[in-house]
Amino acid sequence: MSINFTSCSFGYGRTGTPILSNLSYTLPDGFTVLLGPNGAGKSTMLKLASGLYKPHSGTVRMGDLASRDLAYLKQVAWMPQTIIPMTGLTAREQVAYTGWLKGMTKPDAWDAALAALDRVNMADQAGIRAKKLSGGQLRRIGVASALVHGASTLLLDEPTAGMDPTQRRVFRDLITSLATDEVRVLMSTHDVADLAEEADQVTVLCKGRITFTGPTQAFLAHAPHDTPEARRAESAYTAVSNLVPAQESW
Repeated sequence: MSINFTSCSFGYGRTGTPILSNLSYTLPDGFTVLLGPNGAGKSTMLKLASGLYKPHSGTVRMGDLASRDLAYLKQVAWMPQTIIPMTGLTAREQVAYTGWLKGMTKPDAWDAALAALDRVNMADQAGIRAKKLSGGQLRRIGVASALVHGASTLLLDEPTAGMDPTQRRVFRDLITSLATDEVRVLMSTHDVADLAEEADQVTVLCKGRITFTGPTQAFLAHAPHDTPEARRAESAYTAVSNLVPAQESW
């Protein structure tokens, strides 16, 4: 089952500026990159999808499940921008703790933690204190924590921020390997350098509105024909961003 937004609006505070307005969206299968400038509403959209926030109007559902239902929350995993190592815990203990918080028994969480670490190529670091891991390794711990309870949807908020090009490449390869018919991945970013052609779909969010959603090749086709290959994503993003409609009252 996929996450569906129907006519969702959200803003901070009673009189705050609306962040999302009348948003309707269905998360596609596979690996989707959510592009948009800082302040576009990407993090808010992911938090609504994770059940952390509730829309002021409209609904977020997965089939018959509302976003605050326990069964919904067990199917969705959200990875924030910053992964904080837990004092005194090993990598395996930190991942297992996340599984326990999601309702797993301690023995099941312990076993699943090692399997999740293996999926992100961190099984050999299972006994290392989380505080001793590098930034890139902590991102992998974050992904393992998202996988530990068997979620069918992974929501990744700016996971490549601060990574160098090589680290970005390795991380994108990891995410691509995880995105299957059974697991959907939505990864937000404001950097078109994160758009690899391995991504199945691209969704562009500008000023709280979706201006494009579709296959990666359809997105890249918005670039002018004479655009150098290295700049196709950037040119396509500029063209699609300019399609943003005028804001309606909220």
